[in-house]
Amino acid sequence: MSSDETIRFIVDANVGKLARWLRMLGYDTLYFNDIDDGELVRVGLQQKRVVITKDTQIMLRRVITDGRVKAALVTDDDPKDQFRFLAEEFKLDRSKQFTRCLECNQVLVQRNKDEVKNLVPPYVFQTQTQYYQCPECERVYWRATHWQHMTQELDDLLGSER
Repeated sequence: MSSDETIRFIVDANVGKLARWLRMLGYDTLYFNDIDDGELVRVGLQQKRVVITKDTQIMLRRVITDGRVKAALVTDDDPKDQFRFLAEEFKLDRSKQFTRCLECNQVLVQRNKDEVKNLVPPYVFQTQTQYYQCPECERVYWRATHWQHMTQELDDLLGSER
């Protein structure tokens, strides 16, 4: 992948927690918990996505061994260590963090206060001014303590310089 090309992922069910971490960084990441290996690889090929898996058998498929589908084999059991591995392997950056829905992968849309008034708790409405919403599942995000905690966790995992 060239450095200016955006990496897109598809994450196997055996490393499903990585999908949220990758989405947190803003990477387009598909995750299906009930997809079979053949379909996973087919979607990877068709959509030019990097397949992330712990399944050594997937890594033996011809489209992966001949390089038509890029894939990464994750060997660690700890999701945080898995994420560190991917961050290093693909030189992931934080330039687009918190721009995707953590649940359904859609790009978030900025909303004004009036648009989310009935969608957030009253205290949040009174104390926050910036909101983002998923156009698919309509989940609303705002930058409060949970955002600070996620930012700190990313700092701890990736280092604040990334």
